[in-house]
Amino acid sequence: MVAKFVLAALMAVTVMGAPRPDSPPSYGPPPSYGPPPSYPAPSYKEPGMPFDFAYAVKDDYKGVDFAHDENSDGHVTSGSYRVALPDGRTQIVTFTADHTNGYVAQVNYEGEAQYPETKPYAPSAYAPPSYGPPTPYA
Repeated sequence: MVAKFVLAALMAVTVMGAPRPDSPPSYGPPPSYGPPPSYPAPSYKEPGMPFDFAYAVKDDYKGVDFAHDENSDGHVTSGSYRVALPDGRTQIVTFTADHTNGYVAQVNYEGEAQYPETKPYAPSAYAPPSYGPPTPYA
């Protein structure tokens, strides 16, 4: 009996000595840091590089027709591209781009839009399938 009492007392002392979860943790003073390092301001504008490229795809069987050509002297970029639109017209965009004026485009269309005749909806001529009662499981 005495051993049980001593064991219970030791458990109570152990529990009372443990830190309570509702008390905030104690920390030391904050660390002291030196002054932040100084870096040069970043420079994002890099000099332009001259380039020139062009490509074109034309497939009469599939109806694909587009092209793009572009060139730059390192300061001003100019070019054009053309696309065959689904309505039968061809869209031609001629553009220039630089750091002063931004992107300036001239859009032109060749041809006239053609829209196919729409047909009214007609339901299927077939009857819907008829299903019998489900087969019972054995």
